[in-house]
Amino acid sequence: MNIPNPSSLSYHVACLLQETLKSKDLLTGKSFHARIIKSGLHFSVFLLNNLMNFYSKVGSFSDAHLLFNEMPVKTIFSWNTLLSAYSKHGKMDEASEIFHKIPNRDSVSWTTMIVGYNQMGFFGRAINVFDKMIKGGVTPTQYTITSVLASCAAIEALDVGQKVHSFVVKFGLSSYVCVMNSLLNMYAKSGDTTISRVIFDRMGFRDTSSWNVIISLHMQHGEVDLAREQFERMSERDIVTWNSMIAGFNQHGYDLDALGTFGSMLRDPFLLPDKITFTSALSACANLEMLKLGKQIHAHIVSTKFGTYGPVGNALISMYAKSGEVQSAQKIVEWSGISHLDVIAFTSLLGGYIKLGDIKPARLIFDSLRDRDVVAWTAMIVGYLQNGLNTDALELFRLMVRDGPKPNNFTLAAMLSVSSSLASLNHGKQIHASAIRAGQASSVSVNNALIAMYARAGSINCAREVFSQIHWFKDIVSWTSMIMALAQHGLGGEALELFEKLLAAGIKPDHITYVGVLSACTHVGLVEEGRRYYNMMKDFHKIEPTLSHYALMVDLLGRAGLVQEAYDFIEKMPIEPDAITWGSLLSSCKVYKNIELGKVAAERLLHIDPENSGAYSALANLYSVCGKWEDAAKIRKLMKVGGVKKEQGISWVQIKNKVHVFRAEDGLHPQKDEIYKMIAKIWEDIKKMGFVPDTESVLHDLEEEVKEQMLRHHSEKLAIAFALISTPGNSTLRIMKNLRVCNDCHSAIKFISKLSGREIIIRDATRFHHFKDGLCSCHDYW
Repeated sequence: MNIPNPSSLSYHVACLLQETLKSKDLLTGKSFHARIIKSGLHFSVFLLNNLMNFYSKVGSFSDAHLLFNEMPVKTIFSWNTLLSAYSKHGKMDEASEIFHKIPNRDSVSWTTMIVGYNQMGFFGRAINVFDKMIKGGVTPTQYTITSVLASCAAIEALDVGQKVHSFVVKFGLSSYVCVMNSLLNMYAKSGDTTISRVIFDRMGFRDTSSWNVIISLHMQHGEVDLAREQFERMSERDIVTWNSMIAGFNQHGYDLDALGTFGSMLRDPFLLPDKITFTSALSACANLEMLKLGKQIHAHIVSTKFGTYGPVGNALISMYAKSGEVQSAQKIVEWSGISHLDVIAFTSLLGGYIKLGDIKPARLIFDSLRDRDVVAWTAMIVGYLQNGLNTDALELFRLMVRDGPKPNNFTLAAMLSVSSSLASLNHGKQIHASAIRAGQASSVSVNNALIAMYARAGSINCAREVFSQIHWFKDIVSWTSMIMALAQHGLGGEALELFEKLLAAGIKPDHITYVGVLSACTHVGLVEEGRRYYNMMKDFHKIEPTLSHYALMVDLLGRAGLVQEAYDFIEKMPIEPDAITWGSLLSSCKVYKNIELGKVAAERLLHIDPENSGAYSALANLYSVCGKWEDAAKIRKLMKVGGVKKEQGISWVQIKNKVHVFRAEDGLHPQKDEIYKMIAKIWEDIKKMGFVPDTESVLHDLEEEVKEQMLRHHSEKLAIAFALISTPGNSTLRIMKNLRVCNDCHSAIKFISKLSGREIIIRDATRFHHFKDGLCSCHDYW
């Protein structure tokens, strides 16, 4: 473009247009347009290009386009000016139409289109235009390269980015810092961190952007110390630098460092925090529950009139909710509006209400959320679970399946935990079906939860099938879940075989895996194997035993009759035994009638937990088993005087999605007459088959006939009788009990399974019993 002499009128008017452009005064610009026409300057291409540029930048596209159409002579600058006007304002369809009409497109024309597509997020189109530019023989500039590299970075198109890199070298653009920064950014965002570091190290000159990219790269890969090192080496830092450090520290759990860096930044008089700074600092306060500092940051935000909308408002809500001031968080929600609440703030608020034990306000907020994504639904479901509201969790999940987003693996794993806690096979199968429909059936976390659910619901075969179908990657949780499942079902040998396969696969077990292994040994009486695995855990895998491991070893020895050895083991423990450990010893003392050690175990247990009804009951039962009725009566009197209530045994069964609960001598069930009639018939029939009631299980000094009647009406027997009259003749019965099944019930149920031809699965307080054809899976060792 020919620029006129500075003393000419055209140049003077052009300067006035540039001044007018600062105020974006369209009317003044049009008055200059009129003066140009009146002065006969409308043939000056230079002046008309400036005028068109003015119209474009003040947003008057119609005037710009009209002027362009009326221009007698159009230069490439004229075309590019109009093209830029549409491109910069996102009107890419119009820009494309103009672009294809340009007779001799130059690098500015091509770059304008690439920049426009990149800014609008049409990254693939930007790359496509660049490809055509190169094929057309047009040499790109540094501006072209930076834009196309930004598009490559945005879609992580490493292969295209590498080709662009070759053009940087070919056209000698490596000396431009902006180009090298763009290459650095492209490689970093496309996952090639090695080349990013090489480019950074070889840069002859680095500006602040260069350092920012490499710091961000280190933080993204968790290399916090390297990021810190680069930060310390910088001579000049901008807001992006500080935000990269503060946000990076916060995201990787270095919250104190995040707040320390935030404090250092505030001491720089030339820098002002932005929403990223405040959001990261408040998030660090929330994680550390530093309410006082969080309030100070809030005060700073208010005093600087920054505003508490958007991300900052959500960060404030999270900070107050996590720090225990739920009411303050609620006030911000009410002030800013629920529609602006994001998922992180909602989950924090939900957590705050859960701590208070008040879930209703959280549900009201959830129902009012504008965008309820899968994370929000899952958070609400988990909130119900943490408050023990399993039914509400199930109802919300059904609503989610019907009206909400597709459940993800976290949702499904949470719901499977509900089914596990309810031991509901039907619910569990429905959620399994939902996982298949949602495309989450291959998720390891979902499969792990399915194994636990099927195991707790009594379906060990389904648990095995799920485990075998995890083809791609069985993590330590998968192996441990299956080992625990087999142990709970009394399949100790199979559990140990699976553990050996785990070791052969080169997977290192953790302390929970060893809980499963020792539990497997305990349930089937494998004392020597238990000792060997216990020593392997300590000596080979260097896992320090926890109270769970110690308690299992005591249980293993005690169940096998090695009561004195179990007591000696407790005495040698390096940590204080807990109630479970002494309770295991006390149970073994009762079985093997060791009064002396039983008294010690009971005393220690009551010292830890004076209100433990199980300790009193176990000691009283121990005295009763040994015929010391007076001593047993004294213990029961102590319970009565101390107001200690014995835990009542209950059994329950689910029939057609309804749970029926039974207690011993239960007379409350609406079908009690049918139930008692059925149990009376069963009792007579199994006695004819050879069953002999174990009246010694009744630990009271009563007549044999009274003892037998009490045994006949135990809760699990009533539950079985009800299940037999309420289910098809070939179905499996699944009964749950809160206490250990007694000797008499165990013996009777073996006969009932043979009499009815049914498989009966009982889950008691410690394990599963599979009764079939007169036998039990525990082989009478439980």
